[in-house]
Amino acid sequence: MSRRRGIMSEQLKEELAQELGFYDVVQKEGWGGITSRDAGNMVKRAVERASSQLSSMNSL
Repeated sequence: MSRRRGIMSEQLKEELAQELGFYDVVQKEGWGGITSRDAGNMVKRAVERASSQLSSMNSL
């Protein structure tokens, strides 16, 4: 079984980790070192960003 390719770019994931305050864990332990709660918060923030961008594009 092959692993799915990630949708988020590494740059976006790193930005979100910095915003949410766990980027130091990522640097020390890699992405496997973050908690499931942190991963969920990262996805939630990414969805919020995408939604905001779509809203601003639709208002133009």
